[in-house]
Amino acid sequence: MTEAAWGASGLAWLTGDPGGRPDFSRAAVLQAAAQVAQRFTGATGAPADAATLLAGRAGLLGWTRAGRISAGGASRLLTAADGWWALTLSRPDDLDAVPALIESDCAEPWAVVTAWAADKPAAEVVARARLLDLPAAALGETASAPPTIRRVGPSGPGRGVRGALVVDLTSLWAGPLCGQLLAQAGATVVKVESPSRPDGTRGGPREFFDWMNGGKLSCALDFDRDAAVLSQLLGAADVVLEGSRPAALARRELGPFDIAGRPGRVWLQITAHGADGGFAGFGDDAAVAGGLVGCAAGGGPVFCGDAIADPLTGIEAAAAVVDALARGGGEVITFSLAAVAAGYAALPLHVPAGEAPVLPPPRPRIEATGPELGADNALVRELVAKAGSRC
Repeated sequence: MTEAAWGASGLAWLTGDPGGRPDFSRAAVLQAAAQVAQRFTGATGAPADAATLLAGRAGLLGWTRAGRISAGGASRLLTAADGWWALTLSRPDDLDAVPALIESDCAEPWAVVTAWAADKPAAEVVARARLLDLPAAALGETASAPPTIRRVGPSGPGRGVRGALVVDLTSLWAGPLCGQLLAQAGATVVKVESPSRPDGTRGGPREFFDWMNGGKLSCALDFDRDAAVLSQLLGAADVVLEGSRPAALARRELGPFDIAGRPGRVWLQITAHGADGGFAGFGDDAAVAGGLVGCAAGGGPVFCGDAIADPLTGIEAAAAVVDALARGGGEVITFSLAAVAAGYAALPLHVPAGEAPVLPPPRPRIEATGPELGADNALVRELVAKAGSRC
């Protein structure tokens, strides 16, 4: 069943040598993720199909496996003198930093980075990349660890998700997926973005943005100029989802230990490398950090799925919010993409027993279009006022 499900989900389609045989070695990952999704479904009644959540973006965009190039093309697995490492160049600033990384001008970044790193230790390469705020990771550098849970503010009576006010400050995939699952479970989810730095997926394929954010309200706030308004919103929330590095809100005095919350508020942070590791990271390189990679036919690692640390963390985070609300909240929960990936990497490798069918990832059903930026500012202010009257 594990083998057949991996092949049917689209994850085998996304893992392995490009144009070659798909890889089934990580088939246990889907089974474990499905168990977490079922826990969420059982507690909320909302559907959460792990296979669709893990491979859905590639299904929407028509991606396939590319071996040591990520499905989306922005990340690469590269060799160092003593092992493997991953680098992501997805932002304009990342490309601009490559000459400083290699201490030379370059016309084609991947070729020169590959040559530059080949005779250096992976730890040295990654450390230098991180000094330049580049998303980089050495293969298997991160150990499996549960999310950290810290007490903050008063707890409240146990409650469910339905009717909860969720403030979603996240972007891209893991955090928005968590918010989407909570919205489907009956929460009112307010997506908060800065007009100067909106969610990056607004600039990409519209289908993916709609899939992650359909059904949410949109509130556009400048995190500096509108700090007082944002503070009120965070204080009124039952759940806050934060995807920035932990210091980003804290330096504005808008963090979980700065803003007094309602009794039972749950504040969930999603980071690349944990609260203490303020390094940049995305789903593909974070998965490599956790050791969650596939196996090439000729040996060596290949990317597993599509930025798989992102959807795995989104599913885990949604289940964690449900559990925290049920036990009374008053908590800050911090997830690390890399540590989540490491937990799944620790599952036994699967050895195929036969030839299972391999299907491309299906296109997920998009229930609603994502909101236009700032479309619900007035309604959000009404929600804040109403929540304040109940304090």
